[in-house]
Amino acid sequence: PQTRALMSFLPSAGSGADDVIDGFPTVDALRADLRELCRAHPDRATASVIGRSREGEPIDLITIAGGPGRVVVAAGVHPNEPIGFRTVQRLARLLLTEPEGDALGATWYLVPCADPDGTRLNQDWFAPPLRRADYYRGFYRPAPAEQVEWSFPFSYRGVRFDDPIPETVALMGLFDRVRPDVFVGLHNGEFGGVYFYTNDADPLLAAELSAIPAAHGLALDVGEPEMDGLVPLADAVFRAPLIREMIDRRLAAGLDLDTHAGGAGTADYLERYGTTTMIAELPYWIHPAASDTTETSVLYRDVLREKADALDDLHELLSHTLAVTRDHLRIDSPLRRASEAFAAGMGSLAVAERARSALPASARPATEAEVFGNAEVVRTFRLRFGGILRRTLDAEASAGAVHPAVSAARAALTAQWEAWLAADPHRDLPPVPTATLVDVQLAALLATVRRRLA
Repeated sequence: PQTRALMSFLPSAGSGADDVIDGFPTVDALRADLRELCRAHPDRATASVIGRSREGEPIDLITIAGGPGRVVVAAGVHPNEPIGFRTVQRLARLLLTEPEGDALGATWYLVPCADPDGTRLNQDWFAPPLRRADYYRGFYRPAPAEQVEWSFPFSYRGVRFDDPIPETVALMGLFDRVRPDVFVGLHNGEFGGVYFYTNDADPLLAAELSAIPAAHGLALDVGEPEMDGLVPLADAVFRAPLIREMIDRRLAAGLDLDTHAGGAGTADYLERYGTTTMIAELPYWIHPAASDTTETSVLYRDVLREKADALDDLHELLSHTLAVTRDHLRIDSPLRRASEAFAAGMGSLAVAERARSALPASARPATEAEVFGNAEVVRTFRLRFGGILRRTLDAEASAGAVHPAVSAARAALTAQWEAWLAADPHRDLPPVPTATLVDVQLAALLATVRRRLA
């Protein structure tokens, strides 16, 4: 009930917040908006800098004074996931302009954009309307070791990562200083339905999170989880996975450990402080098949095998393109490093999915949601990672004369990528209204904070 009361006071497009509802803000627009908000409320809000990115960009922090509870909220931990930028804007306004905003009795530490460098490489598709073609043409996601979410240090069973990027170091410093009661990472998926992660086993919180999307007209994603072995707490609500659990599962399955896949996540790091973590994954595009649990006539193992075959083909294409161009590439860019990492990653994922297909538990009928989700993963990864490699080769061409091998590989990859895009059956699907996505993400955030601080 308290969460519903708070939601009724959220600013909407009709209450003076029009400039923070449609599309997504750039790094500069987001910073300017929140700093202006702080200037308008100097008694409660403070803007500061907690670190610098690899390119020297400030990592901003907005602190909103309140009660004794300590809540950290971070957006842009993956730079292709800007829904959280709007959520931070809405949350800050709620806390500063509505009396009910401080009902939860917390001091809030808002990191509006944890990866400004990566965000700038995505900004071409931020302006409305959001179209799948524009999104994938301008898509960038860092290599795992360069992702804020997955570059926290850890050491476990012979696997070690101790090279966090500056953006992650900035978050670590904030966590160590604040020792938060709650941390909310504002993520989003791409297509299908809504799902959540939390390390809090409270069944009432899980049930509340699971019910929030339907209250806003959005479907849950009950198909293929984004990783194997997740522990469900409610429909489309999973216990946040820890790096040691992922390593244990790979070893138990007889799979090699990828020592170059990056580090631990926020949930791992915050275990030391007993922090409740929650991640809300919101899709830009909704599809009813993501929530359809009807059994099909297709066996789940065959779905996984088909997926593995397609990922093998993608791995071969990306790896071959890099092999014939690598000695002639002159620019060491984030795009190039991501291409190298994800090309290898597609091969590792194919091996893991083929191993899963051989398990006795996979000899069962697949649901419509599972068939849809696995096919969509293949479409997404082709357009995502083929697109990043295409941008890598485009940057070489834009820099001047290129080697004939690069030109030929670029032409072949471009033709294949455009064919994938043309074959996307959902290419013209309209996106979910940004305001609705923000409402769901903010409701989940408030529900988590209320349950922990009550």
